[in-house]
Amino acid sequence: MPEAPESRNLVNGRVHIIPYDPKWPYLFKREAERVRQALGDRALRIEHVGSTAVPGLPAKPCVDILLVVADSSDEPAYAADLEAAGYSLVIREPAWFEHRVLKGPDVNLNLHVFGQGCEEADRMIRFRDRLIADAGARERYTARRKELAERTWQSVQDYADAKSDVIEEILAEAAAAE
Repeated sequence: MPEAPESRNLVNGRVHIIPYDPKWPYLFKREAERVRQALGDRALRIEHVGSTAVPGLPAKPCVDILLVVADSSDEPAYAADLEAAGYSLVIREPAWFEHRVLKGPDVNLNLHVFGQGCEEADRMIRFRDRLIADAGARERYTARRKELAERTWQSVQDYADAKSDVIEEILAEAAAAE
């Protein structure tokens, strides 16, 4: 498995957050079509998630895509076809919702693969939707990320873990509002 190319998202230990780029939705649509072409009806759901999916939100220049398949642990059912389409499997996390991550051939992206019914996939969508709908949540999330981007990190995952407190607060607010 190739090494995850974190260098595009972490430079000299710093996370680089840029203003919203209106090309991100286009890049998502293009990659979603590439995934659909590769997998057909095995791609049960393809969603644009993460900060680049929220109009106006500053973000790392890395498009996060959620792909739901029947069973993400059944790599033979999808991985070879995605690799033939140019993607590279870079992360395999069987202990965390059977999560897989693939990188794209020409766009800085994370293709997150989860199995059908996975609560983490649903959580990613709820978080995106809450940020789109709630300006206050967007402001708090942006402030936290800017604060964290000023620090030096060993890995992008360390930065992601440090955001979990504000993410959980926003998700709790979303649940309370339902």
